[in-house]
Amino acid sequence: MATQHTYRVIVRGKWDGLTAESRAKLLAEVDDHGLARMRFTPEGSLAYDTALHSFSYRYVIVSDAADGEEMATALAEDKAESALRAAGLGYRALRSTATDMDTMKINRKSR
Repeated sequence: MATQHTYRVIVRGKWDGLTAESRAKLLAEVDDHGLARMRFTPEGSLAYDTALHSFSYRYVIVSDAADGEEMATALAEDKAESALRAAGLGYRALRSTATDMDTMKINRKSR
């Protein structure tokens, strides 16, 4: 049985080809998608601002440690693409970064 690791993945992208209707919907919901509401979740947390230039999603991805961060970023990008397509929102230039939470070193303050 393969070891599972938990990854925190940030998927960033740019809005592209938004219709007037989709722009109005995003602007109406902008307060629900600010930086203060960002959380790493399996479903993803979307953030953007009123400029509607770029956006980011934050995901928690659990996958085999042997597959590494590359697989975690691919899974997160797939989830982001699916969510954006389902909402009818245009996007481009997706890029991702992942952090393996199981190998992350925590520096504790000494007393």
